Amino acid sequence: MALEPTRSSLFGDRSATFPVFRWQTRVRKADRTRLFRLWTAQRGKGASTGLGHTRPLAWCAKVTHVRALRKIKPGPGLELVDVPVPAVEPGDVLVRVKATGICGTDLHIESGDEWARKTLQPPITVGHEFCGEVVEIGSGVSDVAVGDLVSGEGHLVCGRCRNCRAGRRHLCIHTRGIGVHRDGAFAEYVAFPAANAWVQRDPIDPAVAAIFDPFGNAVHTALAFPMLGEDVLVTGAGPIGIMAAMVSRYAGARHVVITDHSDERLALARELGVTRAVNIDRSDVADAQHELGMREGFDVGLEMSGSSAALRDMITQMTHGGRIAVLGIPSSEISVDVAAIVLKMLTIKGIYGREMFETWYEMSVLLESGLDISGVITDRFHYTDYEKAFAAARSGQGGKVIMSWEG
Repeated sequence: MALEPTRSSLFGDRSATFPVFRWQTRVRKADRTRLFRLWTAQRGKGASTGLGHTRPLAWCAKVTHVRALRKIKPGPGLELVDVPVPAVEPGDVLVRVKATGICGTDLHIESGDEWARKTLQPPITVGHEFCGEVVEIGSGVSDVAVGDLVSGEGHLVCGRCRNCRAGRRHLCIHTRGIGVHRDGAFAEYVAFPAANAWVQRDPIDPAVAAIFDPFGNAVHTALAFPMLGEDVLVTGAGPIGIMAAMVSRYAGARHVVITDHSDERLALARELGVTRAVNIDRSDVADAQHELGMREGFDVGLEMSGSSAALRDMITQMTHGGRIAVLGIPSSEISVDVAAIVLKMLTIKGIYGREMFETWYEMSVLLESGLDISGVITDRFHYTDYEKAFAAARSGQGGKVIMSWEG
């Protein structure tokens, strides 16, 4: 038995919520009654589109175009425009976006700098930090359902290279980015692979769920090495640096010292629990060590700034056998004292993105067990005020900037 839901003009505006079935085979009255009851039960929860997809019937009938923040052409600036609802391919989910975070990558794209000119192929919808409600699932999707609140993993992997096939997807040599290489999440709706959707099983502020991408960077970096009882130096008090410091303390570090040039960001770091916040324009990390009674240097270093001076100073501040995790990306090549690295027998590890999906599990467990990262969010805007939101993010004076896509 095959059937196809259609709409009848007899019902006027109610055609969005009442189906008229066009029977392709003869169906007994009892079967028609059963199918109508099934549709009634599914209404509001999602129903089959007839293509192997599932979406709410009322939503399906009403939405054709959505607002999106796009890079229309090379050069500075973004534009808020109308675009068709993203197509949902097999294995995809369509998400009604609730909140998005502005990342440093987005600032590069908005400015249209050299990296953006080389990397992007406009027109493209930008944004990769987001959360939202699933409104449609493509064929073959079984572990994500309509109505789920999800955060998105922004790195898309090939699934076929050596690392992917070994389960090390974060090391995929063909990684592509949502909002960089394909349309992103600064829009009312975004479609992406269901395999990249992290379902939020417990109640969570959508703004916090939207920053699981940068939170994951912080968790991946902070937990690269054992933290219990260690003294930790974090260079760079941006949102990711502060979250890394918070994770370090929560994971058992004894002292966590963070450095930056911004008094505002250092004040935020103090508020959120670091042991010492040092403005390196006026103070020295060695003074902080002395104040804390440290005798041999830092056990773990987390370089989050991309500053060559910060990395060089961190190497001098480490104890013998110390371990450094580097997330910050310098704007150009840098030189370091390799002799000091060798003679101190330091370990330096590069960090990129999140381990898929071990880091995501760790993030959820940290929040479930009591870690509160909401304080790192300092600015909230509606997406129609995106220019103000980008200006706040670019100022470098606050924490995480969130754009709401609701209302």
